[in-house]
Amino acid sequence: MAWLEKREGGWDRGAAATFAVLGAADGALLGAVGLSWVDREDGLAVIGYWTLPDARGRGVATRAVRAVTSWAFETADARRIEIAHATGNEASCRVADRCGYLPEGTLRDSHRYGDGAYHGEHLHARLAADPEPAADPGGPTA
Repeated sequence: MAWLEKREGGWDRGAAATFAVLGAADGALLGAVGLSWVDREDGLAVIGYWTLPDARGRGVATRAVRAVTSWAFETADARRIEIAHATGNEASCRVADRCGYLPEGTLRDSHRYGDGAYHGEHLHARLAADPEPAADPGGPTA
């Protein structure tokens, strides 16, 4: 868990909180969710998340993002939380939708990914005043 240890203390510095997503049965690492402050005084934050390939398609990201979103609104005084993902990442789009994050537009050439090139991202956001999303009646999710 060296990746998580590098992020330890982020909350104390007022920058970010990172949560490991672990399997209920065996405690195996499935992924992570991070909440980073854009402007803490204004309550503006972003959520980022990832899951290991074996954890995808089982609702892991959706459950984790919902949990961190609720925590951020109820405990950390977030007012608005944003999710931005690569325009071609349909799984992340479904996670944002299932977690109540409304689509707000496309950010052109906004993020440099691992290939070194800038890519567009879809922006989703949720406000503390927005209603909780309904439980997802569908099958597996990202």
